[in-house]
Amino acid sequence: MSLIPSLFGNNRRINNNFFDPFSLDVWDNPFKDLHFPSSSSSAIANARVDWKETEEAHVFKADLPGMKKEEVKVEIEDDTVLKISGERHVEKEEKQDTWHRVERSSGGFSRKFMLPENVKMDQVKASMENGVLTVTVPKVETKKKAQKA
Repeated sequence: MSLIPSLFGNNRRINNNFFDPFSLDVWDNPFKDLHFPSSSSSAIANARVDWKETEEAHVFKADLPGMKKEEVKVEIEDDTVLKISGERHVEKEEKQDTWHRVERSSGGFSRKFMLPENVKMDQVKASMENGVLTVTVPKVETKKKAQKA
């Protein structure tokens, strides 16, 4: 096994011409000596959302770790679009603090979902628990065809 110099401060191992780009020494904060102002923090680019349809409703679950329900909005636009948005604010920096890593994102996010026609837009319910937002959009009851014996 041989070692080659790394731009990231450590050595990367090569074994039989195999290079592991995901080894910790490569990805362990190569930018630690660069300082970015807090205003350059990126927004929560993609709030992860699951959408499932049950017999009674469309259910959306969004992972929003560390956010409070007051920081999240659930809106209906044009009677057809569910919009989930919010903003995570940057923590106050104390001048005497030394930051070693800043990975949590801050800023705004917005996700929109076109809903089908079979929903009751006036009965949308939302709840937030342990950083997971659950939005339930009830479906219009449809009469099931009676089966003939």
